[in-house]
Amino acid sequence: MKRVLTAVLGIATAGVLAACGSGPAPSSGSGGGAGGGQITMGFSQVGAESGWRTANTTSIQDAAKAADVNLKFSDANGEQENQISAIRSFVQQRVSVIAFSPVVRTGWDAVLLEAKNAGIPVILTDRAVDTQEKDVYKTFLGADFVQEGKWAGEWTVKNFASAPGPVNIVQLEGTTGSDPALERSTGFSDAIKANPNLKVIASQTGDFTRSGGKQVMEAFLKANPKIDMVFAQNDDMALGAVEAIEAAGLKPGQDIKIVAIDATHDGMQALADGKMNFIVECNPLLGPQLMDIAKKVVAGEAVPARIVTPDQTFDQQQATAALPDRKY
Repeated sequence: MKRVLTAVLGIATAGVLAACGSGPAPSSGSGGGAGGGQITMGFSQVGAESGWRTANTTSIQDAAKAADVNLKFSDANGEQENQISAIRSFVQQRVSVIAFSPVVRTGWDAVLLEAKNAGIPVILTDRAVDTQEKDVYKTFLGADFVQEGKWAGEWTVKNFASAPGPVNIVQLEGTTGSDPALERSTGFSDAIKANPNLKVIASQTGDFTRSGGKQVMEAFLKANPKIDMVFAQNDDMALGAVEAIEAAGLKPGQDIKIVAIDATHDGMQALADGKMNFIVECNPLLGPQLMDIAKKVVAGEAVPARIVTPDQTFDQQQATAALPDRKY
């Protein structure tokens, strides 16, 4: 009996000691990855509001598989609250790294501090944030939105250089408060100052969606008898504007010129068909670059605070030439 009791006590003591330890070892694919294990990335996407966003999501998912990164993907459906909840969930799950494309620029301080205090590095993709906190993200990977707006504005200045009188422009803005909407507006406005005849007579958000662009353009056409040009801050809104202009009995690209940003396949096709006049590219294929950056920050390597993705511009002839090999 004494030998049996001793054995039972020994087993119980071992169980208590195990329970008082540092907890179970992390399973494969979770946690830091500093020991050479698989990296787990928590990624919060804005949503699926446009062709650009769909291509961006596919690029990130495909690149994660190719890089052997365990991707935990969350779609915010355009709501900041959903992104904040997703990021907090990633922190609780102790992922190796968090990446997200912010719905809007402000309101991130608290959740970014939570990730920092948990020792989880954060990467911003496509869109930046305004924060008062220091060192709460490692880098921002994305396009120069101000430059995109400037290129659109410079084409406008050049195209209407010989216009005899005022040129009435309407602007289809992206999601209110979002980084690209704010900065593309700034870049475009700065560029068209070169020609005082260029006037933005109306500007409203279409929320980066085709349906939103169509609805706003319909309202613009009813309220303004003379519109010379549309500046759409993404292709989907421009395509919605094309539909509205055609429904009004006008010819997009001729009666009303259209300048857009993104260079998705549908937008490029409309440009090649003469229904748009100029497109500034914003490349959504950020996945491979994001995975490379993630591996570096998890390994503790230094990365630049700002990584700008290269873009280009297209007229009708250039779009026609590029379309056969277009990847998005």
